[in-house]
Amino acid sequence: MGHIRGKLVDAGLESPLDAAITQRDRGTLALVRQALERGDVLLAYQPVMRADGAGVAFWEGLIRLLDDTGRVIPARDFIHVVEDQDLGRQIDCAALRIGLSALSVHPALRLAVNMSARSVGYPGWMQILRSALKRRPEVLNRLILEITETSAMQMPEIVQAFMEELQDKGITFALDDFGAGYTAFRHLRHFCFDILKIDGQFARDVNADADNQVLCEALISLGHHFDMLVVAEAVETEAEARWLAAAGVDCLQGYHFSAPSMTPPWAAADRRGRNMSSG
Repeated sequence: MGHIRGKLVDAGLESPLDAAITQRDRGTLALVRQALERGDVLLAYQPVMRADGAGVAFWEGLIRLLDDTGRVIPARDFIHVVEDQDLGRQIDCAALRIGLSALSVHPALRLAVNMSARSVGYPGWMQILRSALKRRPEVLNRLILEITETSAMQMPEIVQAFMEELQDKGITFALDDFGAGYTAFRHLRHFCFDILKIDGQFARDVNADADNQVLCEALISLGHHFDMLVVAEAVETEAEARWLAAAGVDCLQGYHFSAPSMTPPWAAADRRGRNMSSG
């Protein structure tokens, strides 16, 4: 069968499955492109809670798109298709722009925004950041840039230099999805991450799963060794939250506390204020 498939590929013919995947990806690219053109891009906000029960440590802004019917499209439905393309950089630009706007309007807000390491060399993204540094430098003290482990490892030297430059400006950096990729410890030692977010797969049933317990303990210890605030992601039950807090994580994030919302508490308060004024 292998030689037959090879001949089909050589002849420019795709299998039905390959053709379906290609068609799906084209549809996803079109959806993303059209949403960006319409400006139908927004952030859904999820709280990151302090493990000591003292409330919200900061918020994460998760990118969302609206299709032409107004349906909300979460990042998991499109990011894998666009992350290595120019559209991925445009999404990073939109997320940063929206996040900086929210930080400007709400002075008590501390917000994490996701980015790809590829955006470090993207002129449009860097222009947005440098413009904020020039016009509103105090806002950047409350900005957290999240870079996934896999993305950081694509160009570690460039990411290191970028972080070293901007940490002096007050920006905080978080290493997202730690444990899911292939970070070499020799690189981790030289990165300037302030926050380490443990990939959600390790929180799953951690209160009863001995393997996940050992792995979480190791990742927590590693993060604290490098003086990083440790966050457990994708916490979905009270039992998981209790075990992770007892194990030493500093913060917890997941549906157990709150789903991402496009109407966070400060937005709801603003809306109530406008309604009262108009009344």
